[in-house]
Formats: sequence, C-alpha cells, structure tokens
Amino acid sequence: QLRLAESGGGLVQPGGSLRLSCVNSEFTLEYFTIGWFRQAPGKEREVVASIRSRGGSTTYADSVKGRFTISRDNAKNTVWLQMNSLKPEDTAVYYCAASTFYSDPPNLADFHSWGQGTQVTVSS
Repeated sequence: QLRLAESGGGLVQPGGSLRLSCVNSEFTLEYFTIGWFRQAPGKEREVVASIRSRGGSTTYADSVKGRFTISRDNAKNTVWLQMNSLKPEDTAVYYCAASTFYSDPPNLADFHSWGQGTQVTVSS
C-alpha cells in the first residue's frame, strides 16, 4: 500500500512561492497518476493539478493555470507542486494522492492513499 507524505507548506506573503513535495517511501510511484488537491476551511476538497504516470500529461485547475507547475521524478519517487504568484485564496491544506487512472479533468473519486496534508497560508 502506498504511503504518501506531503511537505513544503508554510506561511508566505502574497506573490511569493512555495514548492510542495509528495513522497512515497515504500513503493514506486512510477505507475500511478499523482494528483495535488486542496481543501480550505468550510469548502470541499478540490483538485489542483495532476500528472500522469511516467510524466508527460498534466492537468491544472483554471484557478492555478500559469502559476502552478506539477512535475515528477520517478527515480526519486517524488512529485512536486511548484506554486508561484501565490494569492490569499490559495490558502488551504494541500494533499497528494494516487490513482491508477488518468482523466482530464481528474475524478477525485479515483484517488486513494491520501497523505496527511501540508498547510499553505498566504497572508501579509
């Protein structure tokens, strides 16, 4: 079973950047689509970005296109989410999860092995 762990969150000023990491220490992530999701207080969990197994195809929510970049290094069992030009509305707990499927847009119900999440707070 996958055990995903997120890291890299923190407090950043508007316009700043953060890079989140999603790591699995036990099994290869190579064969899985990996998604990044976020959930703000009082709101439903939403998909932010996803990347197909073995790289290549990616999806992004409209709200983050041009600002966020998802990438992966299968040799390191790591998927990153580079977040630039952060806005207060990006404040949320960010999660990564895995799926054996790839779709555009991603189907949240396809994802499993959720990590514990990492808090991102964008505030001056």
